[in-house]
Amino acid sequence: MGLIIACEILFWVLVFSGLACRYLWKQTKLSNLLLLLTPLVDLVLLAATIVSLRGGAEATLAHAMAAVYIGVSIGYGHRMISTADTWFSFRFAGGPKPRKKFGKEHARHERSGWLFHALSWAIGCALLYGMVLIVGDASQTEALVQTIRIWSIILVIDFIISFSYTLWPRHEKKISV
Repeated sequence: MGLIIACEILFWVLVFSGLACRYLWKQTKLSNLLLLLTPLVDLVLLAATIVSLRGGAEATLAHAMAAVYIGVSIGYGHRMISTADTWFSFRFAGGPKPRKKFGKEHARHERSGWLFHALSWAIGCALLYGMVLIVGDASQTEALVQTIRIWSIILVIDFIISFSYTLWPRHEKKISV
């Protein structure tokens, strides 16, 4: 579990360091390098998880969370970095303030967010099933299978919420004087 937490922290350290280099210190090349290093964090985590399982470790929630983290990082990674970039630009470089989305634009954003979630789920579940195959013993992989079940339920709930905005779009609140 410690390695997963370390990888998550390292991911965000690389993102914010890259953005700080870009906007605070005007070091575009270093910024790009730091942001390009973020996928390496995923590879390190994947390698460590595989080594652990191949070494005979029982599959635990930590292994399951590694697969979830990698799925989310790949599925949402670009979107998360882009959102952080927009806010960082606004806060530290005089960029435009990110605006809230309403109506059809918000509904489209929520639907696309669900598609990123579905992609993350597919990648994460493929990794979880791969771990089940690596271990090869159903009694030792219950945490992995349970994670797939729970994540699948969450994906369905997210679908209902995300697509509900198509029928009932979010409207801008009017301030009455």
